[in-house]
Amino acid sequence: MNYYLLGYPVGHSVSPAMHNAAFKELGLLHRYSLLETEPEKLGETVQGLKENKFGGANVTTPHKIEIIKHMDTLAASAKRIGAVNTIENHEGQLIGHNTDAIGGIKAITLKYGELTESRVVLLGAGGAARALAQELAPKVSELVILNRSPDKAEKLARILPGNTVGAGLGEQQVVKTADIVINATSVGMTPNTSTSPIDAGYLRQGQLVYDIVYNPIKTKLMQDAEKAGAETLGGLWMLVYQGVESFKIWTDREPSAETMYNAALRVLEAWH
Repeated sequence: MNYYLLGYPVGHSVSPAMHNAAFKELGLLHRYSLLETEPEKLGETVQGLKENKFGGANVTTPHKIEIIKHMDTLAASAKRIGAVNTIENHEGQLIGHNTDAIGGIKAITLKYGELTESRVVLLGAGGAARALAQELAPKVSELVILNRSPDKAEKLARILPGNTVGAGLGEQQVVKTADIVINATSVGMTPNTSTSPIDAGYLRQGQLVYDIVYNPIKTKLMQDAEKAGAETLGGLWMLVYQGVESFKIWTDREPSAETMYNAALRVLEAWH
């Protein structure tokens, strides 16, 4: 059975290595490949997949929100978040799921511990940011969402529970008092590796700085954070944990997170 990653561009993705390693380890004769899809071709690509039998797919930037209109139905996770990153093909019916939230929160919790008393600054208001914000808002003591267009951040904050506010990226002095700082934008991703979404002067010791970008393995933001004495977490574990959840939806089998992580890491190291 064939599985795909829909996005644009997708050449930098390690998802095929990750999923194919898990298929192989479990003795499943499936294949996962990249399906680069320009935004204007999204509808016809999904239709084409439907007509050819396929097992399922992941969805990445910039399609996570737009893909919703091409689904037959949404699972509770995707409805709640308003974004889809996993498509299940159930006897020709396409069901949209979202495993980003589970993957992201698992990665943070394993590194940071209990989130209850933490103050969190989250950068971004797109699909991945929305997924993380939905999970974080009821758990943390304060969530500040910063986005290039402040109205998007404010709009997202308004629909979330808890002590949640939205503002523009210009308000990043709030980073100074945050316990956890999360970059859920693509700033700093290969090939633009010399950029960071945050002024290094706002980072400090005692923080956890989490960048969901996984290529490069260590982003400019993470380098700046380490220099400031902060703990860092890269995006590869989030990718792996959301991948584990997608894999379970498609196959009803539990893959090894370590196998997936190591396969992805090998590809990234070979590229750099």
